[in-house]
Amino acid sequence: MLPRAEQKLQTRQALLDAARHLMESGRGFGSISLREVAKTAGIVPTGFYRHFCDLDQLGLALVNEVDETFRQTIRLVRHNEFELGGITDASVRIFLDVVAANRAQFLFLAREQYGGSQPVRQAIAKLREGISSDLAADLQRMPRWRHLDDAALGVMADLVVKTVFATLPELIDSPAEPVPGQLSAQAKITQQLRFIFVGAKYWQGLGDLR
Repeated sequence: MLPRAEQKLQTRQALLDAARHLMESGRGFGSISLREVAKTAGIVPTGFYRHFCDLDQLGLALVNEVDETFRQTIRLVRHNEFELGGITDASVRIFLDVVAANRAQFLFLAREQYGGSQPVRQAIAKLREGISSDLAADLQRMPRWRHLDDAALGVMADLVVKTVFATLPELIDSPAEPVPGQLSAQAKITQQLRFIFVGAKYWQGLGDLR
């Protein structure tokens, strides 16, 4: 028999997995009920409250989980950029591999950044801001961006992160067959990031806008 603490952790994880499973059918987080989550996890509804006070708290736990996965991905990309001298294509491939391996987590992130739960939306916005801040710090260390001041690096990082977040739905649910005349989601995000990087390379500031 499992120790009580370990059993509690397993049940908590089962609730997180149950919520993601229910959302994989196309439903938003705001449309699932506590009873459904508990039933899918194999516990009685009252057992839910031993782990979360309400569904919003469970949603925040889901955000924390994908936040950690996202930051692990950034560390992989950082290793590729700083230590291996990687290029945009390779970094995108690293990111896509992690998204594919953690599809349910990123599906939740893609949908709920505009979802119905305000606490979850706010937590995802905070996650996005934190990732942008970390990326700006990384860019500051790269010789190719030394001509940019802190404000410009912040704008660049924000553009990159918002581009990735906006493209997540397409990356997760790409059509099985490519649409003639249209870029694949992978090619589109690679081109978008290149566009940002090329623009940043030649950026000389806004000057006097008055």
